[in-house]
Parts: sequence; C-alpha cells; structure tokens
Amino acid sequence: MPMVGWIKHTVYNELNCAKISAKFPQFTVQLKAGLQMAAGNYKAMVHWAGDEFFIGTTPNGVSQAIDVKGDRKSAASPLEMLLISVAACTAADVISILEKKRQDVRSYDVEVTGTRVDENPRKFVKFHINHIVRGRSVSEKALADAIQLSDTKYCSVAATVRPTAEITTSYEIVEI
Repeated sequence: MPMVGWIKHTVYNELNCAKISAKFPQFTVQLKAGLQMAAGNYKAMVHWAGDEFFIGTTPNGVSQAIDVKGDRKSAASPLEMLLISVAACTAADVISILEKKRQDVRSYDVEVTGTRVDENPRKFVKFHINHIVRGRSVSEKALADAIQLSDTKYCSVAATVRPTAEITTSYEIVEI
C-alpha cells in the first residue's frame, strides 16, 4: 500500500474509481475493505482534496466526492448526504419488510424534506419522509406497518437524528 503523504494520497474506493481519478489526479484510487472496526465501532475517513472538495471513504472502502462549495453543485454536500441517508435507511427497511410480506411492489421511491433553523449551526429540526409505492394490490396496512417498524425499531439513521429533529412520515400507493 502506498504511503499517504502530502504529494500522493491514497483513496480507497469500490465503485467510483475512474470518476475520482479523473477529477483528482493527485490521488491513487484503490479498493480497500476493512476500515470498519470491530464490535459496533466504525471508522470513516474524509480527506480535503482542495477547492472545497473532500473525498469521504466509508468503513467499507467506498469513496464519495463531497462538494462544500454551495454554487458549484458537482457532488453532494454533507447536508444533502444526511437527507439521502435518512431516506435510504428507511427505504431499505420498508422494501425488505414489504418483500417478506409478499407485496407486489414494482417501483418504490422515498422523498425526504428537511427543515433547518435560520441561526448557525443551521441544524435540521424536522424531516418529512414520503414513501411512494407503485404496485399491484399493495396492502395499505402492510405498508403502514413496514413504515412504523422502520421508524420505531430498525432505522438507525432516524434513531440518530430523532433526539434533535422531529420525523414525520406519509405514504402513497399507486396501483399499476
């Protein structure tokens, strides 16, 4: 493994190697799993890449560009990643539960909106999660139960933000 120094940096990645290498030629991009630590402890890494870009590497070794320059919008910002994380966590739970209940889901989307305070640190104080399920004869009770289980038992991202932010949910079932 190359030594990490001031001139040449190593970024570990599984999916975005070519993209990151093209954008940041000063990085050697490699696959490396195992940054995750044992027994519930996790270690991620964020490296400053210059020009208000950062490269975040997950505990599983997947690298993600992060853009903190507000007007450029070339990669997700940390706040946008938090919104996506809230939606993805509950989406994974809900679709898994619906599949176990043998619901005929053909398409599933989760929209999340966040409300922030005006004063610094401009934290989120409210999230609203809307589940949109398209399928055939999807049970409203099955969907409501799945959302409830995700919200109260399974979604660790929601559990993490809930002490400081209200989370509300809604759903739509579209028959196709």
